[in-house]
Amino acid sequence: MSRAALPELLSRYPLGAMLPALYAADDFAQRFTSGLDAVLSAILSTLDNLPSYFDAELTPTDFVPWLASWLAADLDPTWPEPLRREVVGRAVELHRLRGTARGLVARLELCLDVRAEVVDGPGVTWSSRPDTDLPAREVDAVVVRVWPGRSGVVDRERVEALVESVRPVHVTCVVEVVDGG
Repeated sequence: MSRAALPELLSRYPLGAMLPALYAADDFAQRFTSGLDAVLSAILSTLDNLPSYFDAELTPTDFVPWLASWLAADLDPTWPEPLRREVVGRAVELHRLRGTARGLVARLELCLDVRAEVVDGPGVTWSSRPDTDLPAREVDAVVVRVWPGRSGVVDRERVEALVESVRPVHVTCVVEVVDGG
């Protein structure tokens, strides 16, 4: 669905009917306002449907990238339209999870149709006693394991690019591609 000029679109609020009684019977006034109705009908129709423009499922196709920019949702122009709409619709959820293992897995599954798990690297510990030992092993990187989803294909370069774009800046990630589930 996209927006376009519709010259035959009738105005729901014809101006001629709103004129004072003095001009209601005036042919020139009625023709003049009908010309304005033709110009304003598309604007009034848009305003009548304004809430639909902010719903990712209902907004016109050409408005999806603009709506994505409002939500800071990164869209790949090569994605099919339903995927772009879903990413925009889930943008707030994905932002809330950004920087977490769960958020990375959700974004990989949604955007690239792969299954994933994050094997968290650096460990933490807590204790009520001072001088407690640190976690047993030191890990330099977080491992992101991916394997094919419904599509049956894993594009390693796209996975690495997506991981790089959403990982916290202080975390190093390594992508492992697994053949089977």
